[in-house]
Amino acid sequence: MKMQRGVALITVLLVVALVTVISAGIIARQQLAIRSSANQLHVRQAWHYALGGEALAKAVLRRDLQQGDPRAPVDHLGEAWAQPLAPFALDEGGELRVRIVDPSGRFNLNSLVREGQANQAALAQFRRLLLSLQIDKPYAERLLDWLDSDQQASGGYGAEDNQYLLAQPPYRTANRTLVDVSELRLLLEMDEADYRRLLPFVTALPADATLNVNTASAWVLASLAEGLPLSTAEGLVANRGSQGYADLPSFLAQLPGLQVQSQGLAVGSPYFQVISEVGVGDRRQVLHSTLQRASDGKVYVLARDLGQDALAPAPVEEVEP
Repeated sequence: MKMQRGVALITVLLVVALVTVISAGIIARQQLAIRSSANQLHVRQAWHYALGGEALAKAVLRRDLQQGDPRAPVDHLGEAWAQPLAPFALDEGGELRVRIVDPSGRFNLNSLVREGQANQAALAQFRRLLLSLQIDKPYAERLLDWLDSDQQASGGYGAEDNQYLLAQPPYRTANRTLVDVSELRLLLEMDEADYRRLLPFVTALPADATLNVNTASAWVLASLAEGLPLSTAEGLVANRGSQGYADLPSFLAQLPGLQVQSQGLAVGSPYFQVISEVGVGDRRQVLHSTLQRASDGKVYVLARDLGQDALAPAPVEEVEP
């Protein structure tokens, strides 16, 4: 009788232990499912908040165009769109930050090829920009070969498929315009230091996009002509004042004796980049939106990117002129 009671007690203990293990597993899985659902909710919330930041930027850009002449807009860093917006408080202690930057104030890498032909003026300007940044590798010729449709290397410094196929792993030139500046990392011998140094001064826009002299940095302005020193370019930036240059003749009048062509220059910008940074719960989302503002006031979304950082690129080290 005592033996039967002992067996029964052991059986009960085993059942209780088994039920405890199963219950603990169920609770753990339930907690994991709840946490996963919360994360998915925060992801969707962050995405829609970021789209809200993009919509806000579109409204700001439309209002800016309405305040001037839509046929000949003047965009400068003293306008409302260029000022930092106050952060917006969200639920659960979250926050939305929105910034608008003008990529038209940077050198357009896609301008090296226009209508299927090498743009010699843009090629020379890119060489001058590289030289001023103390980058001595022939990236201008290699980028030209990356963009053009043929397989003929540009001079003795270019590079086509026959050189890229020797890499590990091998790959080919794109033979098309850049979609994103990050594609520069694929150029032959492009290293991280050179890429980071060049990043704040270049962009990838349609080949016919103009350079806005009202938002361009002194480094980019100094690349407009041979013999244009950085100190003079810094003076051009200072002379913009709070209202910018009203037209191109006003800008070119600051450069007597220098052969600066007005072609490819402008005092307004049709392209803008919006950076929407969202924090919801423990989730952080950054959305980069490339917008095009048409003369009729409509703002179109050309691209969205979730893989970039919220901080604007900055030079990795000081570059002496």
